[in-house]
Amino acid sequence: MPACSSSPIPGALGQLADAETASPSELPGLLTCLAAVPDPRRRRKGRRHPLAFVLAVAACAVLAGAKSLAAIAEWAADAPPGLLSRLGAPCRDPRHGPLAPAEATVRRTLQRIDGDALDAAVGTWLTWRASATAGQATNGDRPRPSMAVDGKTVRGAHRPDGTQVHLLAAMTGTGLVTAQREIDGKTNEITAFQPLLAGLGLDDAVVTFDALHSQTDHAHFLVEDCHAHYIALIKGNHPTLHRWLKALPWRDVPLGDKTQATAHGRDEIRRLKTAPPPASRSRTRHRPCRSCDAAGSSPPARSPSNASTASPT
Repeated sequence: MPACSSSPIPGALGQLADAETASPSELPGLLTCLAAVPDPRRRRKGRRHPLAFVLAVAACAVLAGAKSLAAIAEWAADAPPGLLSRLGAPCRDPRHGPLAPAEATVRRTLQRIDGDALDAAVGTWLTWRASATAGQATNGDRPRPSMAVDGKTVRGAHRPDGTQVHLLAAMTGTGLVTAQREIDGKTNEITAFQPLLAGLGLDDAVVTFDALHSQTDHAHFLVEDCHAHYIALIKGNHPTLHRWLKALPWRDVPLGDKTQATAHGRDEIRRLKTAPPPASRSRTRHRPCRSCDAAGSSPPARSPSNASTASPT
């Protein structure tokens, strides 16, 4: 059933909801990224507006605060002609100026668009934007970039067969979602992990994820292909590694950090300790990460209170 005009914005554009308003100098980069999205409309009919223009209008409307398809159409109708022209609006009659897309055009286009392709385009632009902002800081002030990968079920969103929409997203340490993919009913988050992060430019970044993604293939992908570091959460799905971590002499390891907060209706106390693995294990089964190679030491392991480790195994 077609979505009504008051329907929420698509998940791909939702990445822009918490982003800062774009400056005029950033519009060309946004148009370049959106131009890579394939057009689902027929060539001979239904292409009154270029696809990149419709998507750019929707993206700018969301950046300005639009939260529904109707709000996007209202923003487009009120946009000044100069801005519409910069976004690529067609102008068939100079007397009337650039033509803004109608609500029906926005709705039908966003309904038919390839969600993963739009996710990738928006994520690419947000990543470029964040990199440009970070590049303005000096090397001494710039922290190591971080990325958190997590899955979530979208509340109130259902497919035609009644199943709920589940997304796997990658979010920076500043809270910016730079990539997300929809997980269909035939697969799971594990198969979408590497395609989600491929091409995000994770060199020297620290990637975190939950126990589901603590997989050997993911570790090799991050270290060898992305040249990144990672913090893996280790639970009972890796019983041998979990027992090994738990057996480390944590009582003799000094406390590195401690945080206390209230979340999900309970008090959470997190203690951070780091310790090198036993020499026998590091020689036989451990694959050191790049940062540990440079330091000439074995990777650290995390405290069992956090049930995590920071290195491939």
